[in-house]
Amino acid sequence: MKLVRSLAMCGAAHFAILQPSLAMAEDAAPDTPASEDSIIVTAGVAGTKTETPLVEVPQPLTVIPSERYVEQGAINISDTVKYAAGVLANPYGRDTRVDGFTIRGLDALQFRDGMRDIFSYYASITSDPYNFSRVEIVRGPASVLFGQGSIGGLVNLVSKTPEFRTEGEVSLVYGSYDRKEAMADLNLQLADNLAIRGVGRVRDADTYVDHVPDDRVMFAPSIRWQPTPDTDIVLNGLYQEDDTGSTSQFLPIAVTMGADQDSTANRLDPFTFIGKPGWDRYDGRSLQGGGALTHRFSDAVQLSMKARYIDSDLTYYSRYADSYTNPTNPFLPYGDDGRTIGVSIGASKARMNVFSTDNNLRFDFNTGANIEHQLLVGVDYSWNKVGRIDVYESELIDLYDIDYEAMREVEATGAFSDTSQKQLGVYVQDQIRFFDRVSAVIGARRDRVTSSNGNTDHATTFRAGLIGELVAGISPFFSYTESFLPVAGRINNADGTYGDPYAPQTGRQFEAGLKWQPEPGTLVTVTAFHIKERNRVLYLANGATSQSGELTTKGVEFEASHTLPGNFELLVNYGYNELESETNSSLNYMPRHTASAWSTKTFKVDDEAALKLGAGVVYTGKSRSTGPLDPYGLDPEIPAGTLYTVVTPSRTTVDAMAEIDWRNWRFALNATNLLNKTFYASCLARGDCFVGAPRNVMATVGYHF
Repeated sequence: MKLVRSLAMCGAAHFAILQPSLAMAEDAAPDTPASEDSIIVTAGVAGTKTETPLVEVPQPLTVIPSERYVEQGAINISDTVKYAAGVLANPYGRDTRVDGFTIRGLDALQFRDGMRDIFSYYASITSDPYNFSRVEIVRGPASVLFGQGSIGGLVNLVSKTPEFRTEGEVSLVYGSYDRKEAMADLNLQLADNLAIRGVGRVRDADTYVDHVPDDRVMFAPSIRWQPTPDTDIVLNGLYQEDDTGSTSQFLPIAVTMGADQDSTANRLDPFTFIGKPGWDRYDGRSLQGGGALTHRFSDAVQLSMKARYIDSDLTYYSRYADSYTNPTNPFLPYGDDGRTIGVSIGASKARMNVFSTDNNLRFDFNTGANIEHQLLVGVDYSWNKVGRIDVYESELIDLYDIDYEAMREVEATGAFSDTSQKQLGVYVQDQIRFFDRVSAVIGARRDRVTSSNGNTDHATTFRAGLIGELVAGISPFFSYTESFLPVAGRINNADGTYGDPYAPQTGRQFEAGLKWQPEPGTLVTVTAFHIKERNRVLYLANGATSQSGELTTKGVEFEASHTLPGNFELLVNYGYNELESETNSSLNYMPRHTASAWSTKTFKVDDEAALKLGAGVVYTGKSRSTGPLDPYGLDPEIPAGTLYTVVTPSRTTVDAMAEIDWRNWRFALNATNLLNKTFYASCLARGDCFVGAPRNVMATVGYHF
């Protein structure tokens, strides 16, 4: 079998080996025939921003093609990453408001096409998985290429763009909770150098929480033009409108996971809705427009430019129970009947505007017969502005017999309070290849971040890594990376006054591992890492804060993939993560152990039909959360500062799929949490619990042309 190594960019530890005809069509000229014995290994752009084979990058990176996460029944972006090592998807349960994931035990930032697109919680709606060709995961600090970011890592979404062929698909979906959807992805080649594409979804659905819909309208048009063989221009847009609510109800731990599970006397249904029907909402609209230009001046010099603008509006009305004043008995502050509880009413409106651009030049040259360089020099700029109106009130309810009609309605009125931030970064990176066997990556970056509160931060970050093929297929690697993340706000003093603005959090990571590729369709990666973060905000007594916190996270990751195109796929992942932090850093509730396995097998029925079966299992270990037993000193018999620990049990969930492809038709059945296991994703010592999503089944009929 002839191996064709693609020019697709590096960035995956789980690489995708595509169907030969589709893979060749993606990279070859429109009239170039695809070789029947060709395999193209594709990967992502997140690792180096250059066209680099996977085995030459000294870090583990993961790419998840859309075909895979569709088979796995992904509903949101968080679902797309649940079969990746070291990643915890939906850490607080499936959330209709935001996508959540942790990488190496810490919250990860979300990027789109290499540029950050979320700058504030509850100021935008979630992205649609159908609009992306793949999802990429970068583990650990990555500020040299991406600027400010979490030390845990980032998730990068890669948009679907036009290709020079005419094809398309239309699908209809019906599923659990009266889920009705229509989706279309249409690609039209207008000329040898011009193509357009439109991706859309219309959804009318309920959720497993009463009175919380999950409706969406999304349309993403794009156009691609190659005026010369060396110039490629892509323009894209997005309109998306969501009408939903919050599946996260912040239910008190004392009456959910912490209740007497052998009795129904005080146990609350974990899917209880405590808002006001028709008033609670999470409704938003997002408009986006952007473009990318790539021009090759010669075989040695290439220019890449891209930019995007986002305009987002959101209305968020919700309620949550006061389980925080007294976590072990949330009814105590409001009486002794064991039923009446306080509820906070929040009415919020938000608007977010973001402009981002990233531009670089790549130089390819040699400094000797056997030393090759890819030098990347770039500058990026981002500006974001977030305006908010927040109104909060409270009331009392009977938690076990909620009178929805009597609930009050509050409106978000008044002037918007605006905050903004600008970031300018300059970066340089050199990838050096020695004797076509050893690769080194060296990079540096300088950033300047200015916030509307008058604070200006500067940061310089570095990266370095080395990977080499010792013997056939075995490549050990080592890397060092850094990150920084500005922190909004100021030090809160014990006397109620404010001190200096928070300094940026900084992180650094040492990582070592081994990549083993015994054959083109198999890759095994083992990694050990050690990350330290400084300037973490600590929350002290009486509302005071300090910025002396340090966090250490360390662990190991194992991931293996074996793929036979069009026939068989097997993924096996394991992650161990240990966090060490100071008191009140609120990080000890992440599980130490995560593991997953996913496999599909295709059976040929006849010359025109094939059956694919797949199944997966995801294990998440137990997690602990520690906090004050009586944070407000309501019980005089409990000494101040007494701590207690809540343990969220481990859980294992099973997913499955079946698909029949006949001629141009596709009939699929997907099920997540197939055994309908009731579990809690997180229960926190502060007083609330977040339930995991129950079984979800979807049936799809699709037509491809």
